[in-house]
Amino acid sequence: MIFGLKIRNILFILIGTAIMSFGLVNFNMQNKLAEGGFTGITLLFYFLWNWDPSYSNLILNIPLFFIGWKILGRNAFIYTIIGTVGLSVFLWIFQRYPIDMPLQDDLTLAALFAGVFLGIGLGIIFRYGGTTGGVDIIARLVQKYIGWGMGKTMFLFDLGVIALSVITYLNYKQAMYTLVAVFISAKVIDFMLEGAYSARGAMIISEKNEQIAKKIMEEMDRGVTVLKGYGSFTKAEREVLYCVVAKNEIIRLKNLVTSVDPHAFISVSIVHDVHGEGFTLDENKKPIER
Repeated sequence: MIFGLKIRNILFILIGTAIMSFGLVNFNMQNKLAEGGFTGITLLFYFLWNWDPSYSNLILNIPLFFIGWKILGRNAFIYTIIGTVGLSVFLWIFQRYPIDMPLQDDLTLAALFAGVFLGIGLGIIFRYGGTTGGVDIIARLVQKYIGWGMGKTMFLFDLGVIALSVITYLNYKQAMYTLVAVFISAKVIDFMLEGAYSARGAMIISEKNEQIAKKIMEEMDRGVTVLKGYGSFTKAEREVLYCVVAKNEIIRLKNLVTSVDPHAFISVSIVHDVHGEGFTLDENKKPIER
């Protein structure tokens, strides 16, 4: 650690900014595809007035750093500066040493590549505690002083930037492929942030809870929590089992439960994030390296 900052986080944030910058330069900029957020504004300036995104990105974010440093907290603020400066540095490098990828006649591929590279880059940055500044800071300010959710603010901002791009320099074809790239990027970011811990939570109601719980713990090596439930119709108290398993284990869990009680009630939900033994910690309570 350096002053409480993790070297690993800094390294991966820089890797994320490099991947994102590569995609912006070689797919968005070469094929005239827009983007949301402050990144979209830098592309807007580039296509309208040929302003270098590596400089405009810093110029746009510097005022926000002074406004948002108290809201972000020390570590998050420093990681955000690293992400923002890293993005500008790699944008500068890749613009000087671009890779010629003539995809103007195949905007489908250009949009796919743009979405994947931006999604992977941002996903890595977010996962290791960083941001690239811009809308994230604005969204936090709006949430604090106006009460809007961050997702709502970011969506409206992105929508506004893309709409402005359509009005100023995008034709209808580029606009549609921009939406494809943005959609893919969002899905890739979700996968990067949630995919590694993708899990399923199961609530089980049965007359044979004790046997089911024992079987799950012995055969699947998963913990089971017993919750107290109350039947609205029967007015009777009963126990409810709750168990979290990996996504690929849910069929095995269902088969195990029904083998004990074919009439058991099983409700399965998506668990977006899991921390603890069996997922992020091993049996000795030590972090699992991923």
